[in-house]
Amino acid sequence: MPAGHWLLERADGSYQQDVRVTLQADDGALILMSYRGVRHAPAQVTARLACGERVDRAEYHLRIAPFFEIADGAQAWLNHVVAVGVGERLPDGVVYEVFEIL
Repeated sequence: MPAGHWLLERADGSYQQDVRVTLQADDGALILMSYRGVRHAPAQVTARLACGERVDRAEYHLRIAPFFEIADGAQAWLNHVVAVGVGERLPDGVVYEVFEIL
């Protein structure tokens, strides 16, 4: 699936994310998810993450604001969702818990 991930290191040592990814639902529908986010941690924690070490997510701040786009179908309700996410950086990727703002 097409994807793009841009990571900008800010002057204060935090990282700004700009991500676009295509998800495929169980029924085959394609969903565009785009999000911006920020990760901030003390320099020592950032270095451990950069080395691929697993770091408890309580040691850093990783938050996103995702948006979803889908043409139609069972997941079309996602087009109207405002959400936030809390992330965890793993050695082989990132996992997010995403919450709808009601």
